[in-house]
Amino acid sequence: MYFSIDPSNGVPIYEQLVRQVKFAVADKVLVAGQMLPSVRNLAQELAINPNTISKAYAQLQAEQVLEPLRGRGLVVRPDAVNRCTKARHELLSVRLNAVLEECLHAGLSREEVTTMFEKALSALA
Repeated sequence: MYFSIDPSNGVPIYEQLVRQVKFAVADKVLVAGQMLPSVRNLAQELAINPNTISKAYAQLQAEQVLEPLRGRGLVVRPDAVNRCTKARHELLSVRLNAVLEECLHAGLSREEVTTMFEKALSALA
């Protein structure tokens, strides 16, 4: 499993990790029953404090994405895919709304925003 952390983007590192795990579960890159790296291994791999990994893992357990397997580590819960897909949609909806709001506050018309959106979307496809 590959995680990418950017300490300079303004989002706390543990939140970046939480998001990436949720997105990986939603995309089925991480599947039910799959073990996550240990706190120590992931902290070494990402060169960040183990407490940061622990905080992210604790949040993912509280949000019922991960569950502990006694003596083995943390695994993805069987019911996590739907929960993570919903969380991803909610996050992306908030981000999209913020961009649309910024466009409208900048004085762009609905038609201009729609044109920009469609142009950007077709450039990706």
